[in-house]
Amino acid sequence: MTVLALAGCSTPTAEKTDETPSPSTLVDAGLAEQVRAIVAAQMGTRHLRSVIVRVTKAGEPVLTEAFGESMPGVPATTDMNFRNGAVAISYMATALLQLVDEKKVSLTDKLSSWLPDVPNSDKVTLEQLVQMTSGYEDYVPDEQFQKEFYADPFRAWTPDELQAFGTSKPLIYTPGTNWNYAHTNYILLGLALEKIAGMPLDGLLQQKILTPLGLTGTRNSPTPQIPEPVLHAYTGERKAALGVPAAARFMEDSSFWNPSWTLARGAVQTTTITDMTTSADAIGSGSLLTAQSHTAQIATTLRGKTTKVPGCANCTEMGVGFSYGLGVVLSGNWVLQNPMFAGYSAVEASLPSQKLAIAVAVTYTEAAFDGPGDVPNQALELFKIIGAAVAPTDAPPLSW
Repeated sequence: MTVLALAGCSTPTAEKTDETPSPSTLVDAGLAEQVRAIVAAQMGTRHLRSVIVRVTKAGEPVLTEAFGESMPGVPATTDMNFRNGAVAISYMATALLQLVDEKKVSLTDKLSSWLPDVPNSDKVTLEQLVQMTSGYEDYVPDEQFQKEFYADPFRAWTPDELQAFGTSKPLIYTPGTNWNYAHTNYILLGLALEKIAGMPLDGLLQQKILTPLGLTGTRNSPTPQIPEPVLHAYTGERKAALGVPAAARFMEDSSFWNPSWTLARGAVQTTTITDMTTSADAIGSGSLLTAQSHTAQIATTLRGKTTKVPGCANCTEMGVGFSYGLGVVLSGNWVLQNPMFAGYSAVEASLPSQKLAIAVAVTYTEAAFDGPGDVPNQALELFKIIGAAVAPTDAPPLSW
């Protein structure tokens, strides 16, 4: 995900959740210790202010722990709430596939059936939106959008304002012939889902996803508010926009920047680490879908069939390390989502064949923002190391 956009700790300390299993129920005490050691070793190297991590096996917790600080002097805890970003993309895709299973809509239906006024909607199918093969441009890298966002990160954006940045330009390629990560797709999908289901998107996701999975810690976030306790995020990404020299140190608390730009109205959410592993398990196993729809969601058909396009930063050649299904990232045999924005960085992932789920959420220290102010998704890199430890015979690919 393009960063519009995460902040130090001395010796990291871990906070264990009350649900940490007793020795009689712990799946693998040795593995839990190994994961703790990995996190402790990586925090300083990767400039991590906090790490919240949860690993489950067959639904049973291996460990659920928090390391470092949320704010200076305030330890991170396992019950803290944070923004889940693209995790909600997998919810939206799953809700669409449920409507397909119910015969209320088809993936081959054109977007124009619900949004006829959107440019090129008569050429784009729902499947192409959810798979990000529509050819619409991503509005996030748009120069004017970035200028306006960084000038006022507390601004509330409307879906029409957002989609206009992407749909007002020519399609990058003929729909269905290539792939590019574009938030525009899911802004449009959200508007279409509301018309298809006849209800607001947050209500649809509550009915189809959150309630069935018992995700009591995940909720729509129509304002910048985050439920207490809050995992605070910090970023230096506005450094250039504010005219701060690249060599200067700069960081600001971005926890309550308005997240309305990030995804469809009704799918901008906050969550907890426990809900993330529950979600990863459900999406990876297809427990909410028919076998046919689940197979379609995690299909790796784009591998080897996409190319880079001049001028398109988010057009990617798909391979074993990274490919895209229907609202999910596929890396090796892992099914995941990896949100990163406004100082929050996370991964939720599952390995269905071994019934493993991993969730990692991190924030950053000031040292992470040396130079231009951007950082890679270090939660993703931490997940790869943890994944190799918990599944040494089927580790996540190191290269994307």
